[in-house]
Amino acid sequence: MSEDKKYVEHCKGVNGLDKVILREVRGHSAEVYLYGGQVTSWKNEHREELLFVSSKAIFKPPKAIRGGIPLCFPQFGIGALERHGFARNRFWSIDNDPPPFPTNTSNKAFIDLILKHSEEDAKIWPHRYEFRLRITLGPGGDLMLTSRIRNTNTDGKSFTFTFAYHNNLYVTDISEVRVEGLETLDYLDNLKDRERFTEQGDAITFESEVDKLYLSTPTKIAVLDHERKRTFVLRKDGLPDAVVWNPWDKKAKAMPDFGDDDYKHMLCVQAACLENPITLKPGEEWKGRQELSVVPSSYCSGQLDPQKALNV
Repeated sequence: MSEDKKYVEHCKGVNGLDKVILREVRGHSAEVYLYGGQVTSWKNEHREELLFVSSKAIFKPPKAIRGGIPLCFPQFGIGALERHGFARNRFWSIDNDPPPFPTNTSNKAFIDLILKHSEEDAKIWPHRYEFRLRITLGPGGDLMLTSRIRNTNTDGKSFTFTFAYHNNLYVTDISEVRVEGLETLDYLDNLKDRERFTEQGDAITFESEVDKLYLSTPTKIAVLDHERKRTFVLRKDGLPDAVVWNPWDKKAKAMPDFGDDDYKHMLCVQAACLENPITLKPGEEWKGRQELSVVPSSYCSGQLDPQKALNV
């Protein structure tokens, strides 16, 4: 096996779709489908899956893949375009000429992808753009995604968009999960017509459907999986908002590509830019980056110690 192929392997996935496997020497791995430019797997050194993919996910274009890390662009949620925009159900290309990256030379497991405007897309979103995505698996198993979106319009027109990394995390038991880092923040509750509230309590826990958009969030959020004694740490840059979502039982049953009991083992914590959409003039570029890592949870009096997780 060549040095490059040891870290980056191009192969076929479900239904013959092209995918890339990133591997690190300690055993961490990630899988990326060119359809959607979507990470569908992220495993630790014990080969344990860290991302949730629905048991009924449909790997068949034009349906978006349910799970992993879909990219929501140029629209999040419901609006003039299809739900969550079109980037997640387009075929991306390998970017063989990526822009210079302030890159860590120790990172060998990475792939550069690119999505450009098409005549078909121009009918529904009349703009020219380049969306470059670098997905990196760090030596310690951290998963980093960096998006660069450039306005390449030749007619002098600006365009405006919203964006989210729709992170679907695999959790052992949703009722034993806490989210730290969003306390006392304002949020819009999508289950109450986007009414604005202020988060109360020490941490967010789950006992029913949740669909909240948190505003002006910190650059670091922790998701504590009590059962597995591990904590996901989400670090983000250029993405001021965060969406927390779990459909719970009734909505899970109503989604054809979502298993009835899947909600028990997943939590979406999305790094996003939604409240204040981004506007780019021709030639301008926006950059949004996130890094996902996993650390052991520490205990204090039988409780998870969130500060320790947030301070790593």
